[in-house]
Amino acid sequence: MPGSGYPGAVLSRDVNDLLFRVLVSTIFLGLGMEHIFSDELIQFLMPHWVPFARLASIGVGVLLLIGGSSIALGFHLRAGAFLLIGFLTVVTASVHLPGVLHRPEGIPEHWAWVWDIMQRTNLVKNTCLIGVCIHLTRHRVGRYSLDARRGRLAGDSA
Repeated sequence: MPGSGYPGAVLSRDVNDLLFRVLVSTIFLGLGMEHIFSDELIQFLMPHWVPFARLASIGVGVLLLIGGSSIALGFHLRAGAFLLIGFLTVVTASVHLPGVLHRPEGIPEHWAWVWDIMQRTNLVKNTCLIGVCIHLTRHRVGRYSLDARRGRLAGDSA
């Protein structure tokens, strides 16, 4: 409520929703672009059992762009959130959790701390993002979304 002293109270629910979706989506959109256009480090971090690392990276990049766009635009938000939950669960369990437990061979000892911090940080970040995406599966988008616009065009009350 305006004037209550609470910073979020000055924003309407619709603006708050739009800002939330756009800000959350930036990590998925940025990582999607990185997977497609600059993925040398990503390929290095991939488990050895992933065939065709470059092709896998491009595929994941497209998936991240689809999920991130779904969130940003408020278009099929629930499907986009579930898509990202699936991706985050797989990558967290197959890359970052093992990365926390074991260092790959060939990392010089003086760089081991970087590996450890990076893996712990990504493990916690992904766990938080899974929580955000779980929230998004039940989130009601505001009027500044394609889903709300589609509802209004169809005669629904959005």
